[in-house]
Amino acid sequence: MKRNIKTTEAIFPMPVLMIATYNEDGSVDVMNAAWGMMLERDYVVLNLTESHKTVKNIKERKAFTVSIADANHVKEADYFGVVSGNNTPDKFKNSGLTETKSNNVDAPIINEFPICMECEFIEYQSNEYGCGVVGKIVNVSAEESVMKNDNVDISLLKAIAFDPYTHGYYKVTERVGNAFKDGFELKK
Repeated sequence: MKRNIKTTEAIFPMPVLMIATYNEDGSVDVMNAAWGMMLERDYVVLNLTESHKTVKNIKERKAFTVSIADANHVKEADYFGVVSGNNTPDKFKNSGLTETKSNNVDAPIINEFPICMECEFIEYQSNEYGCGVVGKIVNVSAEESVMKNDNVDISLLKAIAFDPYTHGYYKVTERVGNAFKDGFELKK
């Protein structure tokens, strides 16, 4: 029997996304954002408020990258969520991670996260039901170590998800079915 429970931040589990930009001085800013998803095949939407340093940078540079956090970098991913770039200008340097400038957009690629989407800033929606930052994906890169048969293998990626009920991070690894196939067994 189901029972009513406290409403929390969102549907869960939520992705753990690392949003990276350049600050006005060229240094790197990264934030942890669990409120993000695909809008269409090549568009992302990030529900971020304008108070974030990252949003200011996105609007100024017209670009950002989105990396999927992995189990090997939980500590760094969490750090990017608990420390604000508004208050800690050396936030990225303090993490010990490294970056490479994207060849496609004016934003950094965080080398240690195995998959990265490079995005052009499209718009910021701030009305009552606005979704925040909308970006067009212009390139996706992935480390060979997380690839199998020319595709990203989620079991190799070791992506992490955020549970807003317990404030835990969980590794997403095990395949349990085949999309667009298993349901046909019920078709009559």
